[in-house]
Amino acid sequence: MLKKLENAHIWKDGAFADEPLYMENGRIVPPPAENAPAESVDMGGAYLLPGLIDIHTHGCFGVDVNAADREGYEKISRFAASQGTAGFLCSILTDTVEQTERCIRIAVDAIEHPLPGARLLGIHLEGPFLSPQFKGAMPEHLLRQGDAGLFRHYQELARGHVLYMTAAPEVPGVLPMIREIAGEVIIAIGHSAATYDEACAAIEAGAKAATHTFNAMRPFHHHEPGIIGAVLESDIYCEAITDGLHLNPATLRLLLKVKGWDRVAAITDSIMAAGLPDGQYKLGVNDVTVKNGDARLTHGDARAGSTLTQARSVKNLLAFTGKPLEKITGLLTKNPAALLGLSGQGSLTPGSFADITAVTREGDILSTIVRGETVYTRKD
Repeated sequence: MLKKLENAHIWKDGAFADEPLYMENGRIVPPPAENAPAESVDMGGAYLLPGLIDIHTHGCFGVDVNAADREGYEKISRFAASQGTAGFLCSILTDTVEQTERCIRIAVDAIEHPLPGARLLGIHLEGPFLSPQFKGAMPEHLLRQGDAGLFRHYQELARGHVLYMTAAPEVPGVLPMIREIAGEVIIAIGHSAATYDEACAAIEAGAKAATHTFNAMRPFHHHEPGIIGAVLESDIYCEAITDGLHLNPATLRLLLKVKGWDRVAAITDSIMAAGLPDGQYKLGVNDVTVKNGDARLTHGDARAGSTLTQARSVKNLLAFTGKPLEKITGLLTKNPAALLGLSGQGSLTPGSFADITAVTREGDILSTIVRGETVYTRKD
């Protein structure tokens, strides 16, 4: 049935238009011929954004991706939808081959047989080809040298659903691996001690993004710009954790100024503690302590993901940048979709999936629509 969403402000690539939005069979469609029958839905003056997309999350609401079963993914999907998320990638933390295989099988089932709530769009492998020096929460004994064969084993098991992988350019074997598989998966560089030259070589070889830019990578120095210098100078995309802890708001503003607003993708890098109180949690094999919303390894001081949600990210971006809703929307929608080549995502143009996040002008989540079906509505 054709649906007409009216009394709403529609986001169109940087501006809002006061006009109805039509959807049918899970897609946005052009305005029909005059007097065509349509079910009218009053959106109450809401601002309609493309459904928010989180390309880097390790879980939420008590579920860790590395330990999740199908029931766990349903919890993630439902909670994510309540935070305005319409689609996400599950980020599998570096683990044993056997556990990674299990994680992939469970994720593939959730991708190919969608659950109620936000849709699992694909898999992000965060490792295992990462630097021990900047491992963050990655278990060092499970890190590996570059191995295109292992990636292809995982990709075959995933039936092509591994869309994204993080690797460190300076790790032996990674650069030739990037050259070999860059056409098979989007490569992000991160968890890395790479020099400027090593990072530039990875970008030239086909890397398209930087994982949680500034975090878990060699710091910038004016004599050795390192991976950060290469990332900022190039045209690749940059992830940014927008919780105000991983990046000072001034650093986020600088990143946006240098890269431009079309090359930054806001991520949560959330763990199972997102949406829950302070306490003890897990991230893969790691014990994590959350205090005042800040997640850190229990045995060590490294940050271990975040407790951020995309609902909070919207509010943070408004506050940190001082820009209006129409300006910050692309960071959570268009940019992550463009980075991963997610056809039909990140836009409200005809032909796109009817994935819609309805918010107030101040960024409060009102409802989430996934493929034309309302999967979350705020209860006032």
